Amino acid sequence: MSRFVVLDHAAISASEQMQKSEDAGQAEMQAWMAWAQKVGPALVDMGAPLGETATVPATGGGSTASTAVGYSILEAPDLSTAAALMEGHPHLRIGTIQIHQAIAVPGM
Repeated sequence: MSRFVVLDHAAISASEQMQKSEDAGQAEMQAWMAWAQKVGPALVDMGAPLGETATVPATGGGSTASTAVGYSILEAPDLSTAAALMEGHPHLRIGTIQIHQAIAVPGM
């Protein structure tokens, strides 16, 4: 099995998304929990919303713009299986999802 980092991207920050009414927030949480239950043990880490961003280049300075607003960690046999697990993911209503395979490095 491989691990995959799932990045949620949106034009609206996670902080702004969390400013919904209590009812809307509860409905959103129920949608996330339903998706997590459907994915089951393949969801290794539910993850969290992402806050402020800093890019640190070797030369100093840099941009802080990012559309990444959340992450989670999956375990699946391959990328296509991990992508199939995104079916019904609640974030797809407002943005996109990017999946990165985490490459195992011997000795780490």
